[in-house]
Amino acid sequence: MNWSNFEFLNPEFFWLLLCIPILAIWYFFTRKKEAATLKVPSAKGFKKQNSFLPKLKPLLYVLRLFALSAIIVALARPRNVSVSKRTKTNKGIDIVMAIDVSASMLARDLKPNRLEALKKVAVAFVDRRPNDRIGIVVYAGESFTQTPITSDKSIVKRTINRLQWGQLEGGTAIGMGLGSGVNRLKDSKAKSKVIILLTDGVNNSGNIDPRTATELAKELGIKVYTIGIGTNGMADFPWSKDPRTGMLNFRKQQVEIDEDLLKEIAEATQGKYFRATDNTSLKEIYDEIDALEKTKIEEFKYYNYQEMYRDLVFLALGLLLLEFLLKNTLFKSFI
Repeated sequence: MNWSNFEFLNPEFFWLLLCIPILAIWYFFTRKKEAATLKVPSAKGFKKQNSFLPKLKPLLYVLRLFALSAIIVALARPRNVSVSKRTKTNKGIDIVMAIDVSASMLARDLKPNRLEALKKVAVAFVDRRPNDRIGIVVYAGESFTQTPITSDKSIVKRTINRLQWGQLEGGTAIGMGLGSGVNRLKDSKAKSKVIILLTDGVNNSGNIDPRTATELAKELGIKVYTIGIGTNGMADFPWSKDPRTGMLNFRKQQVEIDEDLLKEIAEATQGKYFRATDNTSLKEIYDEIDALEKTKIEEFKYYNYQEMYRDLVFLALGLLLLEFLLKNTLFKSFI
């Protein structure tokens, strides 16, 4: 029996069990009055006829108390409940995360840098989307589909964790990053299609105009959430690589993000623009997107009740029958 699923439908009947000790005490003080007495001048003639049966006579009352206790527990309706669940996803969401991997993503205004901060937040976002399909597009001066849309979250998270600078030609091709995301979703059968486009710069390369890609997204019913990542003011940007050590050299540089373009893309596709200036705000942005794009799930529960009071009723009847038989057979001479 699974005791975690065991319950009593009417537990208030257990208050009646308080009567059991009261009845036991009452019997203890009144038992002598119920026994017949016979006055004789001498008991010598009965010495050899001593029997242990009179001493067992209280057993009849004990059987009656046990029967009463079983009836009270039966009234409380003990039962075992088994619950089966079935979930139904009513509205699936296909999501493409278009991530800027240009050299500027190594800027240190987020800790330890923009790219590493993003990877941590993006993996946590994927963990919270168990019922959706997700794909990864990376872009810099060109764009590339790193992972097609898939429901295998382990592949998606592994892809995110392996993102690094230097995979693509230098530059920031926002139009190509958005276009690749649209291309991934154009054949999607999902009821809701979303692109999360993240960049830290200004569109300065690529052969697809961002506004053209925006129109395509709008026509296909794709909602685009845009994120500009970078602090306000100056930040440490990678400037050159030391040929001897291979280490990057950093210098202070003004942060430039084409916020007007990102707002335009979001508004045209009924999405929303966000600005992430530090690690905390970046996390909050992905939390908000997670809350805005929820997959609707219906959960159906089926309950199966196994009633157990019948066994207690039969037990009580058996005890009462046993009392009746003993009273009218074995203990009949001592009643």
